[in-house]
Amino acid sequence: MDLFEYNARQSSAKSQPLAERVRPNSLKTFVGQKHLLGKGKLIQTAIESDRIFSMILWGPPGCGKTTLARIIARETQSHFLHFSAVLSGVKEIRSVIKIAKDQRSLYRQETILFVDEIHRFNKAQQDAFLHHVEDGLITLIGATTENPSFEVIGPLLSRCRVITMKVLSEEDIALIIESALKDEDRGLGQDSWHLSQEAIQYLVHISDGDARMALNNLELVTSLKRVDQEEKNVTLKEIKTALQEKALVYDKSGESHYNLISALHKSMRGSDPDAAIYWLGRMLASGEDPVYVARRMVRFAVEDIGNADPDALRMALNGMETYRFLGSPEGDLALAQTAVYLATAPKSNAIYTAYKKVQETIKQTGSLETPLHIRNAPTKLMKSIGYGRDYKYAHDYQDAIVSQEYLPEKIRGQAFYEPVDRGYERIIKKRLTQWRQLKNRMRTSSDKKTNHQD
Repeated sequence: MDLFEYNARQSSAKSQPLAERVRPNSLKTFVGQKHLLGKGKLIQTAIESDRIFSMILWGPPGCGKTTLARIIARETQSHFLHFSAVLSGVKEIRSVIKIAKDQRSLYRQETILFVDEIHRFNKAQQDAFLHHVEDGLITLIGATTENPSFEVIGPLLSRCRVITMKVLSEEDIALIIESALKDEDRGLGQDSWHLSQEAIQYLVHISDGDARMALNNLELVTSLKRVDQEEKNVTLKEIKTALQEKALVYDKSGESHYNLISALHKSMRGSDPDAAIYWLGRMLASGEDPVYVARRMVRFAVEDIGNADPDALRMALNGMETYRFLGSPEGDLALAQTAVYLATAPKSNAIYTAYKKVQETIKQTGSLETPLHIRNAPTKLMKSIGYGRDYKYAHDYQDAIVSQEYLPEKIRGQAFYEPVDRGYERIIKKRLTQWRQLKNRMRTSSDKKTNHQD
């Protein structure tokens, strides 16, 4: 390497973002993921024994997936290829496979192929890796923020081990920021920047466990300060002015979306209004469509409350319509009121369970014929063959109760709806019990009359 090439590399390194410059290059400087790293832990053991396996690193943004893959390659002296699923296709995959073959035949060196955002590959692109992962030509390390169960094809997933990486703790993020401030070779140490503990804590808070975001924010505030003046102290006020509001980590079509709506649903089901209103607030603050949340609460009213509180469905529908009328932010309160009402309402899934039983019965018994006596008979022909014959009009009987079968003969006596002892369903249960007893007495009395006539 000549002097000009050396200077070019040095200049290029300085122009890189801070997050890239201070990226750890060994396990000793890697921060976080203690459940994977350290003596006797999975990844540490695999590196030390040089038994690296194909894996999918699944975790939130900025938790160290790319960094860990690079360290694995460096510590095992493997040839490392970084591959972006966003920018590459099958053609590039073939080129990578050729490089891996050359590395093995010419240099006897194994290849680690790191695929960033592997969930963005389609089925054909993922299929292209299968054979080469299976025969060991490449050790595949994929990184994804999405649940691999949904985003990675089964055959490829079965050949890789899913490694779950956790969001970085506040202590981890603080350590990363302080290290970048002190690092004189790659970080900001030469400029002697000073941030108070409350300023650092604010950077930690708005990073939401994302190391890249924390370092990008740190670089931004110091860059703006450098333009303004030579003062090396950065205040909390200056940081807040530079960074404005915190943007919550949320993907409306990905894992976060399903996690948060699940949390809202389960909090309401568990009758916890505090948790319900919190998760609702999280979703709205993160940019979720409020009408989607409202629709889910309407579904909840039917599925988890049902007739235990018939007003719950009306409340949910009214909340949705109120939001549509007012919009945000005023309409958000209607959704909050709805969430609290649903969380504090008596619960019953009796209707949900009943309908499941009905669906299963229909699947097993098929198209059973409608009993003749409850068929409509608008024509003489229909009447002549028995449509509507012996039908008992309920209003002609005391309390509009009559002993009469309405189900097909094959499933006669089947009970689908079993109300619970909570809320309004307690009244329904008592009423149904009385009606069934009355119908049984009517049926017994009718049978005795028939036997006496015989």
